[in-house]
Amino acid sequence: MKKISLFALCLCMGTPLFSQKMSKDKTRLISSIENHKKELIKISDSIWALAETAFDESESSRILADYAEKKGLTVTRGVADIPTAFTATYGSGSPVISILGEFDALPGLSQKTTPDKSPLKEGAPGHGCGHNMFGTASLGAAIAIKEMMDAGKITGTVKFLGTPAEEKYFAKVWMVKAGLWDDVDVNVSWHPSAGIEADVQSGLSLVDFIVEFYGQAAHASMDPWNGRSAADALELYTTGINYYREHILPTSRIHYHIQDGGQVVNVVPDYAKLWVRVRDPKRSNMLPTYERVKAMAEGAAIMANVDYKITLVSGIYETLVNRSGGEIMQENLELLGPITYTEEENEFGKAIQKATGKPEVGMDGNVYPLKETKESPGGGSTDVGDVSWNVPNINLGVSVAPTGTPWHSWAVVACGGMSIGHKGMIHASKAMAMTMLDLFNDPKLVTKVKEEFKTRKGDEVYEPMIDGPPPLNGK
Repeated sequence: MKKISLFALCLCMGTPLFSQKMSKDKTRLISSIENHKKELIKISDSIWALAETAFDESESSRILADYAEKKGLTVTRGVADIPTAFTATYGSGSPVISILGEFDALPGLSQKTTPDKSPLKEGAPGHGCGHNMFGTASLGAAIAIKEMMDAGKITGTVKFLGTPAEEKYFAKVWMVKAGLWDDVDVNVSWHPSAGIEADVQSGLSLVDFIVEFYGQAAHASMDPWNGRSAADALELYTTGINYYREHILPTSRIHYHIQDGGQVVNVVPDYAKLWVRVRDPKRSNMLPTYERVKAMAEGAAIMANVDYKITLVSGIYETLVNRSGGEIMQENLELLGPITYTEEENEFGKAIQKATGKPEVGMDGNVYPLKETKESPGGGSTDVGDVSWNVPNINLGVSVAPTGTPWHSWAVVACGGMSIGHKGMIHASKAMAMTMLDLFNDPKLVTKVKEEFKTRKGDEVYEPMIDGPPPLNGK
């Protein structure tokens, strides 16, 4: 007879893994979020429909900031010289617990709330990473904590940070440099996912930079000998990058996007431009690769007899995980138990899986055990990493799409604007609020989380990888 583990049995029964009893204060927090659920869903759906991209999230930012102000938090807009970044705080004194809220969309992913690829507007942006739910859930948790303070249950300061441009320019790096986490004891965050787990996995560090080549235009047939082709330099450069791939660490990645390779066929192009990205699980490994790839641009320029220019966009750290914080979050996830889905929601999930070529297993609302692997992390990167090297960070993922869903795709957009996404968002809000309550209630937990942060960080001196002001409007 095949043995069934207690964990598997609990998942099948749809019950919490342990028998912790929900405290009255946590029940009160959950009720608070339930009371605001309709408003939170309306906000999330509004941001989903707006689908504003990096540094252009003016309406999305305003909706969140206005709601925070309406609920009694003190809002400061345009922080770190970024018009769409803001803070919303409440309370006074220690501890100071912050919570992150993203709200930017991705280009080209417009989609209806249907399980087949069907854009709302062809070529328009869409929330393929679920950030319409991200910022909304986090603000809901902050408001629930504020209401606990009003009720005299806890003291301290809650600080919501509206953080734009995560998908492209990584605005949190400028926000960290501006000192917005200098007074914070612990930060809490989440990310939409296809499963529920306290996240103690790291991500990839990266650096983004622009390479431009400047040559001499000429007629491509009449007198090409008078031209010096910037496009030749670009092609020589990308060829060099592609040969170099064999000789980098297996964990490293190099991407590029050609933004300008010339305009017409009968002109030797005097200008070419590409966006380059280098990644690795460790910043210490990423930096030497970055330096080498930069040096290759000079070689390409020499071969094509053109000039070149390299401009740093920004760079981010890998996430510094905090297992002590993850254990607090894990306990609260188990208290909450799994997300349950209707038959219609499961069928929607299966249809998404069918359309994207994945096994048709439906939704997964189960809580998975805490797991930190020493193996290479997944392929994603986030500027939450920079926050995590300045203040302890507690993170989780919550299901907003079916298992196997391709991220940064139309499928996530479809789920994020309907009940599957709504359920995940509200669940995340509750888990974060409960975790924040534990931190406010128990100074020993805060100390434990901070001590692990210091140990893991070691002698590393954080250096923001930016050069100049944020590139607002892509400049």
